[in-house]
Amino acid sequence: MTPILPGLILLLLSAAGSAVVGRDVPGNAIRLPSEASRFFRSGEDDESLGRRWAVLIAGSNGYWNYRHQSDVCHAYQLLRNGGLKEENIIVFMYDDIAFDEENPRPGVIINSPDGDDVYKGVPKDYTGENVTVNNFFAVILGNKTALTGGSGKVVDSGPNDHIFIYYTDHGGPGVLGMPTLPYLYANDLIDVLKKKHASGTYKSLVFYLEACESGSIFEGLLPEGLNIYATTAANAEESSWGTYCPGEYPSPPPEYETCLGDLYSVAWMEDSDIHNLQTETLHQQYELVKERTANGNFAYGSHVMQYGDVGLSKDSLSSYMGTNPANDNYTFVDKNSLRPLSKAVNQRDADLVHFWDKYCKAPEGSVRKAEAQTQFVEAMSHRMHIDHSMKLIGKLLFGIERGPEVLQTVRPAGQPLVDDWDCLKKMVRTFETHCGSLSQYGMKHMRSLANICNARIQVEQMNEASAQACTVFPSGPWSSLHRGFAA
Repeated sequence: MTPILPGLILLLLSAAGSAVVGRDVPGNAIRLPSEASRFFRSGEDDESLGRRWAVLIAGSNGYWNYRHQSDVCHAYQLLRNGGLKEENIIVFMYDDIAFDEENPRPGVIINSPDGDDVYKGVPKDYTGENVTVNNFFAVILGNKTALTGGSGKVVDSGPNDHIFIYYTDHGGPGVLGMPTLPYLYANDLIDVLKKKHASGTYKSLVFYLEACESGSIFEGLLPEGLNIYATTAANAEESSWGTYCPGEYPSPPPEYETCLGDLYSVAWMEDSDIHNLQTETLHQQYELVKERTANGNFAYGSHVMQYGDVGLSKDSLSSYMGTNPANDNYTFVDKNSLRPLSKAVNQRDADLVHFWDKYCKAPEGSVRKAEAQTQFVEAMSHRMHIDHSMKLIGKLLFGIERGPEVLQTVRPAGQPLVDDWDCLKKMVRTFETHCGSLSQYGMKHMRSLANICNARIQVEQMNEASAQACTVFPSGPWSSLHRGFAA
């Protein structure tokens, strides 16, 4: 050994020790070769390699929609465990669930029957009436001046950064719900994503979307070339599904009278919870989630879809979600996640499940039982009114035989829902002016209103037909327009 070599070795060992101290690695500084990737893992502050950002949004309120805020809280915990900084995660949720009088565990939210509290520590960035379409778009674009209320946190990203957006709520063809009005329309979301791309402030963006007909948000609208990869809980013409619901298997604890999660959402999060996300790609998770969400036969499941720059799916999940060091030895293996559930509940029926379970468990003659019965009847009456009114409008516009055919037409895959989105919004307002709010259930009829536009029906004709179909404005709470129009 030459005289200089021992000194060089000592120098290298000293430098390695300093690096360990600088990285705050606990315990003995010696690391096995299998741990090299973790030891040399780039820090979040290395902007040349890009930072990770996340926007999480639950677009509903009301205890019967417990699962949406539960999903978002679970996602927050997953990302924090993965190493994302709190200041880089922006959370939207109405925040009326944890301390709702219906919640059997005040201040606690769970996302699975035996799950831990996922509410603790979740930041209240945008809550209550600050959960709006405008604020959501402003956050994505990093536009603080466009915000109204909230914490002021935005995605202040740079050209090397990776962005993850997760949205869970009710939806309909071309539309996503919000706890405030108006709702979010697909064309507006796509325009915002295009603006974000044009600003050059991200390297890649992944969008996970849980909602009924969620495929319609991107179908024929999200082009390739934006470095955006999106997956959806359902295709453009089917419902998504709630899970861990009363009366199903597995059921929530008996004191819970609501669904705890959504099938697609639970599938991707429970997969992410147990694996080393450095070894699992977006595509691998897509395939696994697709199988679990299909639930065997689609009778109680949906078709998970992917859109945009599908080539990005070769990226590791850790690029967007980080990875929990506790899972370093849990490498992804095909089909080694949880098995499909045996049954789920259509998203649009989850409120009825809550009201019915509440009714069944309430003591005979109690105020609670009477309240649950009223809630169930009001929800069913609203559904019948919306369905009947839309069907009658179709017959008035297109004739008794042709009306149902026109309203139910589904465009070929690859085409957007409607040619003129402004027309769709005008038709929504016209319908609601005469027939009352569409509400979360009525979003299912957006395709009918889009087809009325595609048939070149004028607003004046729609106004006349709606007035004939709804001669008396409905009085039920689901029909009220006190919060505004859906468009």
